[in-house]
Amino acid sequence: MEPSRYRIVVRGQLSERFTDAFDGMVVQRGVGVTAFEGELADQAMLHGLLGRIGGLGLELVSVMELRDDGDG
Repeated sequence: MEPSRYRIVVRGQLSERFTDAFDGMVVQRGVGVTAFEGELADQAMLHGLLGRIGGLGLELVSVMELRDDGDG
């Protein structure tokens, strides 16, 4: 299985303290949301990251796999 790129959006503008928990992900702050984008090696890493989001008490808005073929 090859790595996939994901974009994960949570509600709120997260401080650097929170974004440090997502090392290796590119952080993009928008109006009322924060997005993390990056490559994850497998589904286990994705589930671990989603668990970290839940553990921090963050509200998940969306998870999207980004594909090079324009489908993401």
